[in-house]
Amino acid sequence: MKFNAIENEYLIPSQGNLKIESLPTLPEQVPDHKSAKKQLSKTVKKIDKLQRVLYAQNTYSLLLIFQAMDAAGKDSTIRAVTRGVNPAGFQVYSFKQPSKLELDHDFLWRSAIALPERGRIGIFNRSYYEEVLVVRVHPEYLAGQMLPVISEGIWSQRYQSINDHEKHLALNGTVVLKFWLNVSMAEQKNRFLSRIEDESKNWKFSSGDVKERGYWSEYMNAYQEMLKTTSKPWAPWYAIPADNKPFMRLQVARIIEQSLSSLDLSYPQLAADEVAELKAMRIQLEQED
Repeated sequence: MKFNAIENEYLIPSQGNLKIESLPTLPEQVPDHKSAKKQLSKTVKKIDKLQRVLYAQNTYSLLLIFQAMDAAGKDSTIRAVTRGVNPAGFQVYSFKQPSKLELDHDFLWRSAIALPERGRIGIFNRSYYEEVLVVRVHPEYLAGQMLPVISEGIWSQRYQSINDHEKHLALNGTVVLKFWLNVSMAEQKNRFLSRIEDESKNWKFSSGDVKERGYWSEYMNAYQEMLKTTSKPWAPWYAIPADNKPFMRLQVARIIEQSLSSLDLSYPQLAADEVAELKAMRIQLEQED
């Protein structure tokens, strides 16, 4: 399969220097909320139609990976871009702290067994990229991974493993799209406060969320290295401004729709003998009393 990343102002180039502070957290023009919602609805309807063909053709699969700092809007964006799409055609996995079973395998294992089958859309809410983000910010976690050797080059090795893994998926028919929802530290604070003040959102908040804010610079350094090292034509990263949720959701949906549209999707064509059989069955049904 040959897939080329959809050109977009938020596409992270596969070559060149990247300064993460230059990536916007807000669009130059904030769209009208009502207009953005209407456009999103239209785009999701297109995704639904394309997903039906994807499912019927059973040749390609689509893997969507979402990474972000806490409160960037991963959950709500996943809901927004899949609302109205046939649930039989996609699956969502959220990756939390690794279990003992998962730690008994390599770091790609738990996500590899959750990959979407042909004809389906798979969504990873966080992913194997946590292994070069959270674990890089907190390298003490490596001690619990039972690795034979922990070398200074472990991050380069993991980037290489990820790039090889994603290229293998692409060569075998999986389109990989990766979204970093780029929320600002100030907006994250506002959303944390909202979670504290709104009782219905209290369950989303933990003291660990505030603790991780203290590592903001370290996380940004890890994201910068991850984005520039693992954004490839066959598995691109898109850094989507996340301070305005309606805009963010619309951008994600558009990239998904455009990527699906770029594939040679079509409903299966029956062989001549199968068409003849259908015609015979039609005659038989029409002759029933």
